[in-house]
Amino acid sequence: MATEAAFVRARGVRKTYRTGTRAVEALRGADLEIAEPGFYAIMGASGSGKSTLLHLLAGLDRADSGEIEVSGARVDLMDERALTAHRRTRIGIVFQQYNLLPTLSALENAMLPGVLDGRPRAGLESRARELLGMLGIAERATHRPEALSGGEQQRVAIARALLFEPPVLFADEPTGALDSANSERMWKMLDALARERRMVVLMVTHEPAAAAHCRHVFVIRDGVVAGGFDTRGMDAGDLVVRAAGTGGAAR
Repeated sequence: MATEAAFVRARGVRKTYRTGTRAVEALRGADLEIAEPGFYAIMGASGSGKSTLLHLLAGLDRADSGEIEVSGARVDLMDERALTAHRRTRIGIVFQQYNLLPTLSALENAMLPGVLDGRPRAGLESRARELLGMLGIAERATHRPEALSGGEQQRVAIARALLFEPPVLFADEPTGALDSANSERMWKMLDALARERRMVVLMVTHEPAAAAHCRHVFVIRDGVVAGGFDTRGMDAGDLVVRAAGTGGAAR
């Protein structure tokens, strides 16, 4: 019997990195499933494998073994061409560093995935302007990254990631380069996007204050997902205690 498609599903995912003769087992059979839209977090101590897991889910790296399904497609079975198209149109990815092209305006950066995909410019420009407006930076559309604040640059990166309305948005420490006020605004924005657009936003973070905005936290330890818990009614302090009790230090 076929299983119902999940937004994100990982089963028995393993990944080992080699540096010279030394092997580092980053993931040792990680399992994770997200079947409903919402804002989710992966937390764990440094070196626990949380960023590795996110990168494998996003198709930025290849697992050694295991199954990975994202947005209804088996990422682990795709060739490079299919994987590139999947990353461009079926998921969004936001990083700590905004990765905007310095020679392009905010509008042009937001349009970039569509340009690379060969879509008509008129439709792309309309969609990108809509997203920049939704994110509160419509008036900054003609500015290049050097003229934008960190928070504004990250919003342009989110607009770019949402261009094709993907069901899943991956965020790897998205507020790591922002101050506390901008970080708080960004977490609230990601939560609102997940709720209003009925999508999954999955964020890797080491910050309890960030994870407290999420509906559910997955705790990873020593390369496996040790457990998870809903965050309803928790503040950052409660979350640290609960994450430690689940099997991974939230730091």
